[in-house]
Amino acid sequence: MGCVHGKCCSRYPTPSVGGSRDYGELGPYSAQRKHILTQSSLQFVPVPSHNFTLEYSVLTQRGYYPDSPDKENQDSFCIRTQFQGSPSVHFFGVYDGHGEFGTQCSNYVKDRLLENLSSDFALLEDPVKAYTSAFLTTNNELHQNEIDDSLSGTTAITVLVIGDTLYVANVGDSRAVLAVKDGNRVVAEDLSSDQTPFRKDEYERVKLCGARVLSSDQVEGHKDPDIQNWGDEESHGDDPPRLWVQNGMVPGAAFTRSVGDELAETIGVIAVPEVSTVQLTPNHLFFVVASDGVFEFLSSQTVVDMAASYSDPRDACAAIAGESYKLWLEHEGRTDDITIIIVQIKGLSNSGTSGLGSGEINVSAVTRTKSKRVKGASEISATTGLDVYRSVRNGFSDLQSCPQHVVSTKSPAIVVPSPACQTPIALVQSLKHCSILIII
Repeated sequence: MGCVHGKCCSRYPTPSVGGSRDYGELGPYSAQRKHILTQSSLQFVPVPSHNFTLEYSVLTQRGYYPDSPDKENQDSFCIRTQFQGSPSVHFFGVYDGHGEFGTQCSNYVKDRLLENLSSDFALLEDPVKAYTSAFLTTNNELHQNEIDDSLSGTTAITVLVIGDTLYVANVGDSRAVLAVKDGNRVVAEDLSSDQTPFRKDEYERVKLCGARVLSSDQVEGHKDPDIQNWGDEESHGDDPPRLWVQNGMVPGAAFTRSVGDELAETIGVIAVPEVSTVQLTPNHLFFVVASDGVFEFLSSQTVVDMAASYSDPRDACAAIAGESYKLWLEHEGRTDDITIIIVQIKGLSNSGTSGLGSGEINVSAVTRTKSKRVKGASEISATTGLDVYRSVRNGFSDLQSCPQHVVSTKSPAIVVPSPACQTPIALVQSLKHCSILIII
């Protein structure tokens, strides 16, 4: 969930540089020539235990903030194949940082969560327990790190492939979606449930922990704070309910779970992931792992429809990122950071049935047909999105080598042309100089 534009301060750290592994010219993980838009190679990894292949691509797009045109990308991602040395275990994760030190939090959690999960020798015996332990350990390590996470942190959406089973761990409001063939249709099945105050269970939990739950208009006195009903994300996503301490104007978090956010922990924000599992079948075509910048104006079904219309996941990533970017500019005059991984499932021929379960929730019951804010999302043109992406893209960092079959990034930025008639506003440098701090 994005911030209320113009009500944030002290959010933008200095840029950092990172890279990603390039699987081009690497034998069994070889790929075609660099993609014209993403400048990445199409990547493959086998799952020999069940004789199928994962074909995937990833794209990260820096957001556009007219008041801070040099704001860096706070999203990051990490892909590790042959996890724990197993040829049939692979990891995909997207992290969406927020707050002044959101980039540092995102990149720290990206690295430490992976290492904590990898070092758990009980991972393959009990992935759900290992996931929970890794998230909580990483959260504690971030608190003890030199990074100031008092008002900063990150969400995390991750998928661990173990043979023909997906284990999806979510903290926050990014999303993982599975494409399922149903006759002549391809249906989107959510693998995660956004953890926000819109959810009744999450609302009640944080209220019991002492959170004030109010929209920005309510906390500013424009609306009655006693009205504790905000409808749903589709109709009220532009002014969502947020979490506040009892006698202060912080943190303004629109999520109920995250890693970091030490102050928000005092009012119920936790780092405990919700973990769902699904056994893959030949009807499962691909899955998408993406930050909430993708889903603000695009529904899960629209994202799946667009991805299904391309044979090359690199084209699909570019089209979806372009459409998301265009819709953000149309409706907000700015954009969130956008990161998307698309993983196609090739050659799976097992005859098992799909069984969807979860650690804490039944995510099969929350399949979305709408975006967080539906504004024409069901009429999206994939071609239009691809064209928009071409028009705004100035350059991508080439993927670089890194060890241990890892693809990770510190979110290379893409400078986007400023819309007309936008005047940069001086960034407020201190919390004491702003009325409300909104976590994004």
